[in-house]
Amino acid sequence: MTSDSRPRTRAERKKQELRREIIDAAFDCFADLGYHATGISDIAARLGIGHGTFYRYFENKRDIVDHVIDDLVGRIMTALAAENAPDAVSTLEDYRAQSARIGESLARVFAEDPRVPRLLLFEAAGIDKAMAARVLEFFETAAALTAAYLSHGVELGYLRADLDIENTARAINGMVLASAISSLTTPDAEHQRRLSEAVRRVMYDGIAARD
Repeated sequence: MTSDSRPRTRAERKKQELRREIIDAAFDCFADLGYHATGISDIAARLGIGHGTFYRYFENKRDIVDHVIDDLVGRIMTALAAENAPDAVSTLEDYRAQSARIGESLARVFAEDPRVPRLLLFEAAGIDKAMAARVLEFFETAAALTAAYLSHGVELGYLRADLDIENTARAINGMVLASAISSLTTPDAEHQRRLSEAVRRVMYDGIAARD
């Protein structure tokens, strides 16, 4: 692999493509049959490959779910880097602009494949105890990250000094999750834009420092 993780050779590209095709086929089977009722034979049959080919890429169907969540977390962290990092702004105006960028970036991440947020929010926790713990850990990590943005704003004075940072972070993330759920039932772009704007207005009116 090159430093930017893109495959270097044609063979590597074909392997990466087949890996993605196996994930897509597994998702289709999960949607049609349910996770627990899906067998490796169902996934292999949908692609027209043998069991051996499947096992060259994944240990089992559970391994696919782990891969999907790893990929999702990676894309979210990428969206929150550079100009969108917690300490990247220093004024309320810049924080507003940053929040809008983050909202747009996260919307793109979840819109790329609606099966991913559906899996994360509704199905993954029911797979087994280890996956349920991982989903909870994901949400705890997200809360801590949101709290870092708030702490930075309080420290610099553009957010309220009396802000309950931990609980406010959880409240904000609750609104973000509600938006993600809404996108599954109402994927209309204009609806999502208005919902994102409403979330940001609640944030700004509730936590901005007062003169």
